[in-house]
Amino acid sequence: MYKETRMTNPDTPHKMNKTEALLRLARPVQWIKNFFVFAPILFGGALFKSSSLMEGFVTFFAFSFAASSIYCFNDIHDVADDRRHPEKCHRPVASGVVTVRQAYALMSLLFALSVGSSLLLTLLAPTDQAPVETAMVTLAVIVFYWLLNLAYCIRLKHYAIVDVCVVAFGFVLRMIAGGAATHIMLSKWIVLMTFLLTLFMSFAKRRDDVLRMEATGEAPRRNTSRYNSTFINQALTITASVTLVCYIMYTVSPETQARFHSDYLYLTSIFVLLGLLRYLQITVVDKKSGNPTKVIVRDRFIQIDVLAWLVTFMLIIYVGGMV
Repeated sequence: MYKETRMTNPDTPHKMNKTEALLRLARPVQWIKNFFVFAPILFGGALFKSSSLMEGFVTFFAFSFAASSIYCFNDIHDVADDRRHPEKCHRPVASGVVTVRQAYALMSLLFALSVGSSLLLTLLAPTDQAPVETAMVTLAVIVFYWLLNLAYCIRLKHYAIVDVCVVAFGFVLRMIAGGAATHIMLSKWIVLMTFLLTLFMSFAKRRDDVLRMEATGEAPRRNTSRYNSTFINQALTITASVTLVCYIMYTVSPETQARFHSDYLYLTSIFVLLGLLRYLQITVVDKKSGNPTKVIVRDRFIQIDVLAWLVTFMLIIYVGGMV
């Protein structure tokens, strides 16, 4: 249940021109999530292969355009609720700076750009890798993601647990698209770990909603009442623990050791543990897990930890594996 709220934020409609509003509607800052399409390249040992990187970048933009198209639809579909929300009322469509018709036009344009970008893979994939098939499989994954998220905006986000699972599965689809575009087979451990890690972050985001509901008596989302602090805390503990175990199993699996010719990958588990603990600290102690993208962009501890993990991982598989 929401209360009527006056728009007193400095970012009011007359402060935002049309171009800024359309850009804000597409939410390019959220494109950071689509770097998951590069995971198959990193874990597949193809980070310095120019053809794989080019295919990865094309897939990244194809996924980013599709995701932005979904953000447009979400703001169109939720416009009535957003206008009653103290913060979301300043979104481009809810504030009236962008009309519903213009939002639909941008949504269609972005989806068309996504399809067009996917088809570029026919020009990039080597002839011995069936370029048309590569483009079609990648496009099919992106279209499935797009349709799934339309269903999420319309209905699925109203069901507790289902909502966070759909969000987490979206990141798995990003990896599948990246793997399909670059012809790199994904490890079952990486797929599971990606799902669990993003499920953990999704539960952390829901915890922020629960705290707001407990403090104000108002549910930020329709399904927030189906969560509470006890459930969320237990869910965070379970998903964080299983994520760490899954990553360790990946690093010590014979398949991984044979692929990278190294049995030292387990050392990178230290950084995964530190990253999970830091995110739990931000969630439980600081109570600032409402926007995972902002957490990653602004928190220096997590940035240094991810960089240290990446450097260590690359040294082991790209340098150590060659020795």
